[in-house]
Amino acid sequence: MTANLPERPADHHPAPPPGCPAHGGAPGNLYRLHDPEVQAELVAVYEKLRAEYGPVAPVLVQGDLPAWLVLGHRENLEILRTPSVFSRDSRHWRDMAEGNVPADHPLTPVTTWQPLCVFVDGEEHRRLRGAVTDSLGRFESRGIRRHVTRFTDQLIDEFAGSGTADLVGQFAAEIPLRVMTQLFGMPEEHGPGLTAAVQDVLKGTKTAAASNTHLTRTLQQLVERKRARPGHDFPSKLIEHPAGLTDDEIREHLRLILTAANETTVNLIANTLCTVLTDPRFRAHLTGGHMTLPDALEQVMWDEPPLMTLLGRWATSDTRLGEQTIRKGDMLLLGLRAANVDPAIRPDLTAPVHGNRSHLAFSGGPHECPGRHIGRAIADTAVDTLLTRLPDLRLAVPETELEWSSSLMYRHLVALPVQFTPNGR
Repeated sequence: MTANLPERPADHHPAPPPGCPAHGGAPGNLYRLHDPEVQAELVAVYEKLRAEYGPVAPVLVQGDLPAWLVLGHRENLEILRTPSVFSRDSRHWRDMAEGNVPADHPLTPVTTWQPLCVFVDGEEHRRLRGAVTDSLGRFESRGIRRHVTRFTDQLIDEFAGSGTADLVGQFAAEIPLRVMTQLFGMPEEHGPGLTAAVQDVLKGTKTAAASNTHLTRTLQQLVERKRARPGHDFPSKLIEHPAGLTDDEIREHLRLILTAANETTVNLIANTLCTVLTDPRFRAHLTGGHMTLPDALEQVMWDEPPLMTLLGRWATSDTRLGEQTIRKGDMLLLGLRAANVDPAIRPDLTAPVHGNRSHLAFSGGPHECPGRHIGRAIADTAVDTLLTRLPDLRLAVPETELEWSSSLMYRHLVALPVQFTPNGR
């Protein structure tokens, strides 16, 4: 079905029929992806949109701003690999240029143009991304794994004697920021406050702008300290890189790495553990040696990727994508999870794909996640250490009682309560 991206409706209130939250079938009656009812059923909503519109569907985001949600694997790859047509530069966004995205808009922190590699293309992108990848590459996976093992053992020690734990709140949510504070050369006690601010920004809440201000101020102070007293850490490597990044560029790239690494790695750890605990065949293949843990992570990134939707791309000219006409200035949302289950590439979702890295969990093209090796190392080591120390780990509640929380970008477990033999060592 072909549809033009609609103008932003002023008083649009779609009424969902029974069994289909906020469902609409015409440009004037679209899904609001930010509605709690829709977010609670995002996976089902995506498939309804695919059935109705094909690989590219018109939707609404916060403030009833129109956007295209890209559901097809091939179409997502086309966008990722064609930055000349689908730019990361949000200054192409028509609604932003027309003043429809105010400073306190929930998407402002993640869509306002900033001097960092994810908002530029071409030569400037190569300069900035080169500094990031070179600096991250100075940290070997072996050294990162040592940090992860130390923090993982500390966390397990805190609950090992009780025989019960919440593997989201007491484990997965704690590890990535602790590791990143080490890579950033920051005191470990900064972790909790940074975690709260990062999560608030990524959820796009009403306080996201204030949290973003706090995060920016903290990182600016870090850059100033590292420029005065450099060390063997990521900020110092960025400062000394021959690309000659300014303090603003360094600060914003620190924010980028921090936000991207935390939420996605938390979700990858939690989703992998959830799959181990709820899928007997998956666990048997893992413990029986038929599947390595790195392969298991790839399977999870196909089925339950840590990032649901990637914001965003903006059309630099009128073009066609899927069955739709995309107009210059339109915003596109990359539906990474929807693309991973596209029937065009996965007609049988039960067929194993572990070891296959053609999923879009880390995006793709010139803007593919530069820290993917760090995320894999953190998740791999954390899960391996936990399962080794607590081999009889099991769910403490029925699988049907597990709760998920969704936002435009993420879907994550609220809690993962487990039981095990106390004092597991």
